[in-house]
Amino acid sequence: MWLSVRFAVRRLGVYVSSVFMLLLLLGQFCALNLLSVLSPALARRIMLRLGERSTMSLNPRFRYEDWAPSFTTPRFLEAVLRGCWSCLGDSAFVGHRAPDCPLITLEGGRTSVHQFIRGNRPLLVRDFGDVADFLVIYIAEAHATDGWAFANNVDINQHRNLQERLTAAKSLIKENPLCPVVVDEMNDITASHYGALPERLYVLQEGKVIYKGGKGPWGYSPEEVRKVLQKMT
Repeated sequence: MWLSVRFAVRRLGVYVSSVFMLLLLLGQFCALNLLSVLSPALARRIMLRLGERSTMSLNPRFRYEDWAPSFTTPRFLEAVLRGCWSCLGDSAFVGHRAPDCPLITLEGGRTSVHQFIRGNRPLLVRDFGDVADFLVIYIAEAHATDGWAFANNVDINQHRNLQERLTAAKSLIKENPLCPVVVDEMNDITASHYGALPERLYVLQEGKVIYKGGKGPWGYSPEEVRKVLQKMT
């Protein structure tokens, strides 16, 4: 009974936090567009601070001009709305059973999240290959070329069908992920139940969520996952 009440409260919290995040990002969008006209120097400082928080400004692949202007475009708003809407389905909470969402292998076969959980071994991070298993779930492209795009980024359009998503996911293999790579279904059910857009880290053990990271890019912290697994070694 108590567990059901806690789950219901956390589901309510998902709606509240999603509305808060939407309003916050809408305010940021309006403020940056206004400052870009009234005080371009201040707008740039704020953009750089946002870039530091998301590590975007630390990525040698991107210049300021590649990513910063995109935060004042309609495509950014579209991505925000899509992300907030998708995350309303978030039902993965620490201490509760992890949603066993359907997944697709790169060969087109069907599987699910729980199929990758082995006994009491945590499911995540490759740095701890002796105590944990790592899984990459490729979801909707966060910065598709025909969506909220960055300049000088990978050329991947929004997935219109499963074959396009599988093809995009296979490009990850070139990065040598050292772990299984699977994809979300086209209805984005896994991304929704795990509140994963645009990216998120989880640790699952024995079918339950034992760690839930913040929503990326600002809440994406592999170091937090490392600390969780260090306590288990």
